[in-house]
Amino acid sequence: MTYEDVMDKLERFGTDQTKKTYLRHGAKEPFFGVKVGDLKKHFVKEVKKDQQLVYDLYASGNSDAMYLAGLTVKPKEMTKERLNEWVQGAYWYMISEYTVAQVAADSLFAVELAREWMRADEEMIAVAGWSTYSNYLSITLDEEVDFDEIGKLLEQVEETIHSERNRVRYVMNNFVICVGTYCKPMHERAKEVAEAIGKVHVDVGNTACKVPLATDYIKKVENRNTIGEKRKTCIC
Repeated sequence: MTYEDVMDKLERFGTDQTKKTYLRHGAKEPFFGVKVGDLKKHFVKEVKKDQQLVYDLYASGNSDAMYLAGLTVKPKEMTKERLNEWVQGAYWYMISEYTVAQVAADSLFAVELAREWMRADEEMIAVAGWSTYSNYLSITLDEEVDFDEIGKLLEQVEETIHSERNRVRYVMNNFVICVGTYCKPMHERAKEVAEAIGKVHVDVGNTACKVPLATDYIKKVENRNTIGEKRKTCIC
């Protein structure tokens, strides 16, 4: 498929209802409003064959095309320079928190870029940093994780989450959940932090989204007896 073929097909799969939903969440024109399920079902297999096409789709600035690029890129082939280009172009949370973060987490530069991005002044870049680290923890063996660093990050969350920028509060809360869920050696400490921070308030606009209570989420995983189980991939 050519770039033009993909963009034409994306337009055909776009719906007004999905577009309205994405607009409420922060997407901006131009985009078509394609459901993620349709991207996976009707686009991934063909687009994945051509990585230059993937890069061109992300560079388009069209949110549907950018998300598709994240589903079809080969993370291990991503350079640090290109990942930095991607994070700079991630103008709303669906792209920064999911697309860029998930690709970065499975790249060769996951922790390096997570550390760098978490310190960024730009909210969406900081969001990508925290989400990258969370996703990295979900797919990385415990023996490869720096738990001293994780402990310091949990302390940072405990001390600063309620004064952080809006969407950063959301991903910090998710970081606590991911540590408590995927990192067995830090499970109890994550529970302590979850209890300390309590309910995290995030302005989600005119949407039905809710901020999960970290204590409840971790407890549900405990009840399933799946603490410490890793995912095969974080790209979804």
